[in-house]
Amino acid sequence: MLLTIDVGNTHTVLGLFDGEEIVEHWRISTDARRTADELAVLLQGLMGMHPLLGEELGDGIDGIAICSTVPSVLHELREVTRRYYGDVPAVLVEPGIKTGVPILMDNPKEVGADRIINAVAAVELYGGPAIVVDFGTATTFDAVSARGEYTGGVIAPGIEISVEALGVRGAQLRKIELARPRAVIGKNTVEAMQAGIVYGFAGQVDGVVSRMARELADDPDDVTVIATGGLAPMVLGEASEIDEHEPWLTLIGLRLVYERNVSRT
Repeated sequence: MLLTIDVGNTHTVLGLFDGEEIVEHWRISTDARRTADELAVLLQGLMGMHPLLGEELGDGIDGIAICSTVPSVLHELREVTRRYYGDVPAVLVEPGIKTGVPILMDNPKEVGADRIINAVAAVELYGGPAIVVDFGTATTFDAVSARGEYTGGVIAPGIEISVEALGVRGAQLRKIELARPRAVIGKNTVEAMQAGIVYGFAGQVDGVVSRMARELADDPDDVTVIATGGLAPMVLGEASEIDEHEPWLTLIGLRLVYERNVSRT
């Protein structure tokens, strides 16, 4: 079994693979204050509930793949793999790791590991050209060429950030539940804010993606647009430019990178 861990700024997503199939997944809050020992206890509690794993930490785990946008958490997870999974091959996505995707950026080292991992999975599952839209703390748009190269992207404020900003900066506004409203024209403040979020972000996605596609390919219709991230369902069905929804795109990319870096001999 392969344990994959995707550490984002707000949430950490864990996936358990049996071969190419994801058989279990968990989502927890990202807390940069957690120590390696606390993370180990948390992992033990989650995986101890799975029938295919043993009660002891590490039982049934044959490999680990990790990417993180939070350096302090990556440091602690490195300690977790050393202390509690010492005999298990572990791949931490950082400069020097083989991904199979060339990065055509001014400074490749500044590109978030999760964005590269998403590109890896997009190329494997759909080929290029492609655009990955990841709805997380930020909404990121990442472009992959027809040759499978990461060519750049766009970063915009995420849905939750926007909701929180409205609640903080709007004198008569408040934090609302992220839900689809009854109609575009809201009949109360909450529905009006929900409509602004859902349809505003759908419009943003369509506008940004269409412009990126025109730069990425001679025929924009050749570009496959993949949505991922925990908040993607908020705009699915409203953003006309999205072709595919793959909620586990980053975890799949981690599995692929693990396989490319760990010998199967």
